Amino acid sequence: MFRQTLLRLTLPLMMAILACNFGSGTAPATPIATDTAIPSVDTAAPTHPAPEPTPILTRPPLSGIVYYVRPDGGSDEQCTGLADAPYAGSGTSQACAWDHPFRALPPGGTPRMAGGDTLIVASGEYKMGFGAPGSENCDEGGSFDCLMPPIPAGPDSDHPTRILGAGWDSECGAPPELWGSGRPWFIVNLTDASNVEMSCFEITDRSPCVENHTGGLACERDTPPYGDWAAYGLHAEDSANVHLRDLNIHGLASGGVHAGRLKDWTVENVRIAGNGSVGWDGDLWDDGPDSNTGTLIFRRWVVGWNGCGETYPQGEPTGCWGQEAGGYGDGVGTGETAGDWIIEDSAFLHNTSDGLDLLYHTLGGSVTLSRVRAEGNAGNQIKVSGGMTITNSVLVGNCAFFEDQPFTYWVDHCRALGNTPTIVFTGGEAASIVNSTIYGRGDGLVGAGPREGFQCNGSEAIAARNTIFLGDSDFFDPSDITFLFY
Repeated sequence: MFRQTLLRLTLPLMMAILACNFGSGTAPATPIATDTAIPSVDTAAPTHPAPEPTPILTRPPLSGIVYYVRPDGGSDEQCTGLADAPYAGSGTSQACAWDHPFRALPPGGTPRMAGGDTLIVASGEYKMGFGAPGSENCDEGGSFDCLMPPIPAGPDSDHPTRILGAGWDSECGAPPELWGSGRPWFIVNLTDASNVEMSCFEITDRSPCVENHTGGLACERDTPPYGDWAAYGLHAEDSANVHLRDLNIHGLASGGVHAGRLKDWTVENVRIAGNGSVGWDGDLWDDGPDSNTGTLIFRRWVVGWNGCGETYPQGEPTGCWGQEAGGYGDGVGTGETAGDWIIEDSAFLHNTSDGLDLLYHTLGGSVTLSRVRAEGNAGNQIKVSGGMTITNSVLVGNCAFFEDQPFTYWVDHCRALGNTPTIVFTGGEAASIVNSTIYGRGDGLVGAGPREGFQCNGSEAIAARNTIFLGDSDFFDPSDITFLFY
């Protein structure tokens, strides 16, 4: 159905194939990939490997004082942290590494590293929370507040504070594991932290529980010991010029990243998967604004299986739930935000609501998606407000993916009518879809119109060039076919 009062669909130089699958609709059709650079992610397996490590040639040399952490190190009294060497077993202030990241960033204490310094953490497993080395200021009843202090801000963009896992300068083959315990709100703290780089870590917990789950997986929140779980992997607010590289943030009880009021962030080779409520949550829940500004760059970003618990140690999805069950399920969601979002060589896969939800991108800026794959998300695969460009991408709207799966508890299949992309305008913007494939089983393939609370002015346009639109049987009415555009 087409309404000219909403916007104009312009098709200059367009070669579009509108095909219908008259089969039973029980298996999604395979769209034709239009570009070989689409991320090679195994979308059939429950878990996904992280993309290739970030090339090291782009990394500046270390600056400031370099501190070291390794499992066979010592306390801050025993070791200075200034040498990559084990603690010998006796003496104080020895030239050896610390035994835990909390020695550099003690909960309830003052950081022992300054802005512009570097902390290098050796491979190993580091419990983050009550009972970990360096957590003496924590108490069990209030262990949700057993958090590292904010990472100190670097003095400027050329001298960032750097938190680096072993292998950061090679292939990141054995990243150190930071695992949450005792229900801390988060594991990594980037509050008011600018000019920071964090690279080569696994951030997780060791429980399959999901916060506030209504289907039998709820975490213990009331009586200690709370168990080996943490709510979020990384928290950030009022933070600028941060570079996250080579991170695997997975299996947290609520979300992978909780971040807002960011400016000029770069995220490369980061996997956010199997977190119980949401992957990347941009709503800070406070009374202030959430808006991001500047340029936000995401490369080789894999966001999948959020809205599902993750079994430990198997790492399999379990108890997947959506909003009707009291959960959430977006892969990426934000509050009202601005910023120029550039997303390249990335994938949004099998989240229990929308894959990439930038519906609240209403405060200015643009969204550019290049070589993106979105597939198997239970709502819309991509949802964007404002000016947008999609190039060389594959969007697979098999929005009923979770139906009758053994790992599904209660998911809203084809939520928001299951449109594959939803494109909305605040007034006067244009959207472009080039060299891409769009498949869907929702009520319609492409949904568009004015954002709630805004009005179109008649100049809005969607231009599609060299793009395949493939509609399958409608999930809501298998006797019908998904329509092209509304």
